[in-house]
Amino acid sequence: MIEVPDVSGKSILLEGVTKHYPGQKSPAVDGVTLEIPAGKIVMLVGPSGCGKTTTLKMINRLIEPTQGRIVLGSEDVTDIDGDELRRRIGYVIQAGGLFPHLTVAANIAIVPKMLGWDKKRIADRVDELLELVSLDPADYRDRFPKELSGGQQQRVGVARALAADPPVLLMDEPFGAVDPITRQRLQDELLRIQDELQKTIVIVTHDFDEAVKLGDWIVVFSDGAHIVQYDTPA
Repeated sequence: MIEVPDVSGKSILLEGVTKHYPGQKSPAVDGVTLEIPAGKIVMLVGPSGCGKTTTLKMINRLIEPTQGRIVLGSEDVTDIDGDELRRRIGYVIQAGGLFPHLTVAANIAIVPKMLGWDKKRIADRVDELLELVSLDPADYRDRFPKELSGGQQQRVGVARALAADPPVLLMDEPFGAVDPITRQRLQDELLRIQDELQKTIVIVTHDFDEAVKLGDWIVVFSDGAHIVQYDTPA
């Protein structure tokens, strides 16, 4: 009998979510309603400037919604302190977004330190995550970001986002800054990690082929983050 891994992700519900910037005639995001199932990869695709990144950043309140409701599991995200919310949600940006003055280990340890983990627990977690993203801990933990390739930086970015074992991972064009071969490898790596961890992962991409390869579900946006289609790739 095949063992099915436990789903560790949480569902995300957006209800009538709007973002209106002062001085703009039209909202950047206009009344998005979207249900993202737990433990699945959902891809947000659409033309540049259509509101997909704004939608993503409203989930962890890097951008505050003007109106509407966002529910993570059973909690309204507006009921959670913003910093506390962002500690519960992994976030990966293009090129990893690593702090250049910190070692790989120190970059990965940022959130666990904030959560008050002891040194041994943090060190063990750093090594565990480096192994998860196929980087040898002995070789990589003491390196600085400038000593890594683009693909290695992105792997460390994923490890850092997973450090406190969050149920949700948000990724904004995570593989956009690497060459096509590295991009394919990182995509394969993410699918392997997801097979093991079963997180809820929301990814913004401009690449429809990437959306089809990675996504359990694909959301196609037009301007204002109006949903044109929300379906499985098959």
